[in-house]
Amino acid sequence: MMKQKELSSTFALILAGGSGTRFWPLSRELRPKQLLSLFGEGQTMLEQTVHRLDGLIAPEKILILTNCEQEEGVRAVLGGLVPAENIISEPEKRDTAPAIALAVGWVSARDPEATLVVLPSDQRIRDHEGFHLTIRQAVEVSCREQGIVTIGIKPTWPCTAYGYLQNGEQVAAAEGEDELTNSVCYVESFREKPNAKLAKEFLEQGNFSWNAGIFVWQVSTVVRELERHCPELADFVEKLQNSENFSQTVDDEFSKLPKLSIDYALMEKAACVLSIAASFDWDDLGGWLSAAKYLETDAQGNACNTRLTSVDSNNNVVYADDEVHVALLGVNDFVVVQTSDAILVASRDAMDGMKTLVDEVPDEVK
Repeated sequence: MMKQKELSSTFALILAGGSGTRFWPLSRELRPKQLLSLFGEGQTMLEQTVHRLDGLIAPEKILILTNCEQEEGVRAVLGGLVPAENIISEPEKRDTAPAIALAVGWVSARDPEATLVVLPSDQRIRDHEGFHLTIRQAVEVSCREQGIVTIGIKPTWPCTAYGYLQNGEQVAAAEGEDELTNSVCYVESFREKPNAKLAKEFLEQGNFSWNAGIFVWQVSTVVRELERHCPELADFVEKLQNSENFSQTVDDEFSKLPKLSIDYALMEKAACVLSIAASFDWDDLGGWLSAAKYLETDAQGNACNTRLTSVDSNNNVVYADDEVHVALLGVNDFVVVQTSDAILVASRDAMDGMKTLVDEVPDEVK
């Protein structure tokens, strides 16, 4: 396949400030899951996210946004993959809407006509060609429709851990253009993580997608929508655009911003939101249960990355950070994770409570 040119007026924001509590005890406050190589692939999830943009968006147009606690770790992992000045830490955590507003200000100060692609740093996507195809089409659609584009993942089971998009009318290709490779629809509504019954209904209806948390928009479009729906963030963007000292303006203004998710602040209210169906594999890797599918599995359904002896034990997840031998006797549906200073033993059914557990453990192992 002929190599395509980079998107010259497109920037990328990679959100790299998550805490990763669902992967405790391997993931810690100073080394969350995006800074881990979970499957022996030699690269952290953050590095993989940056490399996923190779040939699509130039390194000097990639912004990495993290927080003060994790900045050192992010810089150590990325090395020379992006310019050092493109790694910015938030003065404090204010949720995704202020973080994205910061990035919009950074990009618009460089190119007010640019397009911005927003990416989480902790997703597993191996089909880079399909990823590039989808992002290129999303950039085209966002410019043509003057709207906000989000990537939708076709559900394969009634998952309760993801937000959903309710897809409406399909968007046709513009006159004179080739047919759209990926299906594009107007988004009728954003739906929060459903219970099991509702998730099953979404799957049966067929017009719902998982919300991948990947957004594409023109800077001018998102500024316009922020002015309408969240003027505090729009004012912040304007201050960054006109600032003679970007870092100082961030330090002075960021902590004053409201704590809002981008879905609540903007996506649920914007005039034109579209969903483009992903043409690539995707996994959010929400925790140990989702990671289990990438580990070796024995005849009893035990997923493991280390030496394992099991007797009358089924459907367990075992992960060891060191080369140890784990023995299971008469236990089913457990998650066992070992590191040098902590061990997790949990029921699979209790994994939704990981944040509560991590809040309770001593500070030295958080």
